[in-house]
Amino acid sequence: MADNVEKMLYSLVDEFLVYLESVRGLSANSIRTYRNDLNHLMEQLGREKSVAEITVADLRNCIAWLSARKLSSASVNSFIAAVRTFFAYCRKFGYIETNVALELKTIKMPQHMPRFLTAPEVDELCRQPVVNELLWQKRDAAIFEMLYSSGCRVSEIVSLKIHDLQNGNSSAIITGKGNKDRRVYFEEDARNALALYLEDRKDRFHREGIEDRTPEVFVNQSGGALTAGGVRYILSRYTGSEGTKHHVSPHALRHTFATSMLSKGADVRVVQEMLGHASISTTQRYTHITTDRLIDIYNRAHPHGKK
Repeated sequence: MADNVEKMLYSLVDEFLVYLESVRGLSANSIRTYRNDLNHLMEQLGREKSVAEITVADLRNCIAWLSARKLSSASVNSFIAAVRTFFAYCRKFGYIETNVALELKTIKMPQHMPRFLTAPEVDELCRQPVVNELLWQKRDAAIFEMLYSSGCRVSEIVSLKIHDLQNGNSSAIITGKGNKDRRVYFEEDARNALALYLEDRKDRFHREGIEDRTPEVFVNQSGGALTAGGVRYILSRYTGSEGTKHHVSPHALRHTFATSMLSKGADVRVVQEMLGHASISTTQRYTHITTDRLIDIYNRAHPHGKK
């Protein structure tokens, strides 16, 4: 058992975050989420609270406090998951004798249908860079096509490097959540858009005298690696008042990929692998979407459907 200073909440939270980064290899975004959630714990219980003295009642009071602040169900469940993982760490390394967080239960989540696009909407989005000429047209078209073609997360597409591309740019090995590698695929429209962008990138920087040493596929106009926030900004320009006027997030293209694959008969486990989902239940929610979509089409199209 560690000494009293080490058992203080603030000290163990710092130690736990270092463990997540250095041993578990979690991403910066994941570490940030854990830090924010555990800051809520310290804010409510006190930074110098002894971890061994924390009770399940204390934790439930924290959950009630977060709910009273009108945090979403997803945010409260994120807090519960972070506390569970933190207390499991404390138990594993002998800072506590009993893991009281095991008694916590997540709260029921409202069922939201993931936003996805129809095929005509995807086509319209991919035409927007040529139609509107807002930013870097060939780059932006390639981003849209590759997100839709692969089902990649935005964080995965911006971390994709040129040397990751394989088989004539038809596939790539990307590193997803939990540092797990998987293969993703790019169909013909995506490959063609990518080829046009890479040639344009080479010509543009040559003309402007910029030395292009950035290994990432997608770069900003100064030649640096594009960020996830940059991709969100690009999409917001083309789907905002200057474009389609129907805002689309990068994740909506991932939802669209999954929905399209399943509606065309792809096996749910194959789609799970392509999306990099740890649990098949996460992928299965798209089967409910496609079923609901079929029912809606039936009710609108069949003469007796509305009966």
